[in-house]
Amino acid sequence: MRLTRDPRYRWVVAGMAFFAVLAAIGFGRFGYSAVLPSMQEDLGISSAAAGSLASWNQVGYTVMALVGGILASRFGARVVVTVGLLVTAIGMLLTGLAQGLAMASAARLLTGMGNGMVLAPSLALMAAWFEPARLGAASGIVPAGSSLALVVVGPLVPALLDAGGADGWRLVWYVFAAVTLLVALLTVAVLRDRPYRERHMTLGRLRAAEMRAIVRSGHAWLLGLIYFLYGFAFLLFFTFFQKLLTTDLGYSDETAGTLFLILGATGVASGVLWGRVSDGIGRGRTLAIVLLVEAAVALVFALWHSIAALVVGSAVFGLCGLSVPALLGAACGDKYGARLAAASLGFVTAFVGIGQIIGPYVGGALEDAYGSLVPSYLVAAGVFAAAAAVSLLLRDERPVMHAAHTSSEP
Repeated sequence: MRLTRDPRYRWVVAGMAFFAVLAAIGFGRFGYSAVLPSMQEDLGISSAAAGSLASWNQVGYTVMALVGGILASRFGARVVVTVGLLVTAIGMLLTGLAQGLAMASAARLLTGMGNGMVLAPSLALMAAWFEPARLGAASGIVPAGSSLALVVVGPLVPALLDAGGADGWRLVWYVFAAVTLLVALLTVAVLRDRPYRERHMTLGRLRAAEMRAIVRSGHAWLLGLIYFLYGFAFLLFFTFFQKLLTTDLGYSDETAGTLFLILGATGVASGVLWGRVSDGIGRGRTLAIVLLVEAAVALVFALWHSIAALVVGSAVFGLCGLSVPALLGAACGDKYGARLAAASLGFVTAFVGIGQIIGPYVGGALEDAYGSLVPSYLVAAGVFAAAAAVSLLLRDERPVMHAAHTSSEP
């Protein structure tokens, strides 16, 4: 196990986790929305089938989110995140090589399996490196990587599509795979599992009793329900973002890419901003605010289609919508501590995976049925609102964790 004496190295760890999420989640999952129109046309598949490709990604993500958290508790986040990035890169490469729906589905499944081994262990690392009073803000750094990816995807994907001609969408996946492979190599060289001062703590085998305690915890199931609802609405919103703008509303690919960029740019600060708010007022209240705002933005995209409304909606959604994983990661750290953070977050993340399996498929099926994505975005708004209501039921665990942390300091 590689350790470090320098407490400032926690910022290096946070930065490396940021880039791991950028590659695996930002490119591997969110990048699909930008590539979808060209990929769907070239493969000759329906909207429901296109949604099912996102769902296959989420099947892999769901399976490995729980397994990845348990493996990280046993072997450390460094190993698990590196392997996850390598698997993601292979899945992206195979997506670019796909000649039909079956191969594309298998490739997206593999990509999702890699994704599932990255986010939860990366977020859980923050509980090991940062004290509870800063955990929300620190956790916000990690998922911001996916926001920066959106900033990159906005202008990059249209340029690659133009450069690659008929096979432009394949070129996009090849570039994403190469970048993810590079990040995997950096991760294995740079990432550390815990500070040197905690060298007496061994990861050890996750005991069955500890996992049973997590599974039987009402707090974990409540977090899981919030994450399920969020995942359903969020990936529905994102999967068809580009298509709503270009196919339904008639905007150009460049305009859609610009809105993607705006959403991603404001999202870079999202996790840190709302993480700091949650350090003050609690995770549940902060989640309720954020999710209610997301519901309002989904309504704007469904019903109010002026360019000004869409620009504002994209900016606001980015500023709020990409903070939820950080807030839930901090909530797991509050309740279960550094040692069980990865396993508990893995359990909770399985719920978002299930929601994200269902959401895109439902969105695509509604479009096929109604000939428009407006009903899909109305459904997303309602589910976001339901998640906000459930968030208000969360118990604030911060004072307990703060006291425990203080008493255990040397």
